[in-house]
Amino acid sequence: MATPPDPAPLPDGAEPDPAEIPSDGGASRTAPEVVTDRLLMRGFTDADRGPFARMNADPRVMEHFVAPMVRDASDAFVDRILDHWSTHGWGLWALERRDTGEFIGYTGLWPVRFEAAFVPRVEVGWRLAAEHWGHGLATEAARAAVDHAFTTLGWPEVTSFTAVGNLRSQRVMERIGMRREPEWDFDHPAVPVGHPVRPHVFYRLRAR
Repeated sequence: MATPPDPAPLPDGAEPDPAEIPSDGGASRTAPEVVTDRLLMRGFTDADRGPFARMNADPRVMEHFVAPMVRDASDAFVDRILDHWSTHGWGLWALERRDTGEFIGYTGLWPVRFEAAFVPRVEVGWRLAAEHWGHGLATEAARAAVDHAFTTLGWPEVTSFTAVGNLRSQRVMERIGMRREPEWDFDHPAVPVGHPVRPHVFYRLRAR
């Protein structure tokens, strides 16, 4: 990745990367249910795989990624999500509308799986089906995920990042209280050089 020039120093006593904290004894765990005003945040099920794949194949949803996902890649992502909960006890939740029972996407906490200059190397993220945009649901879910990180897991901070052109996600980050730290903006190493979604902006939120 492109290391930001002369970034601000990390605070003394910075916490270790939560993605590298070992599990407590190796017991299998599943995602705890979290209820918000309009959403049920829960573990993924096999019934979610179809709508999840359709969402990941939608060019609108994947506008700020290199390409939409094919079905096999989408299913493999679900497998990684389930495995991460089992191994680490935190991860991504499936989002279900409480009024309809409809699967609409995901939100949660996910490790950064590329070499990164910033810490902690864990992000809060979300992805919703396009028909559910514009109703504040991503913001509602992201707030709950951040609260879980701070109050249940005891993390001191979380990060988030997205392509420069993804203004919709940047607005969600700002609504949940995150602040951009431009000195840590970077070129995503998993995106080909010259691709328009390679430049990324970086946001951070610290527990109060």
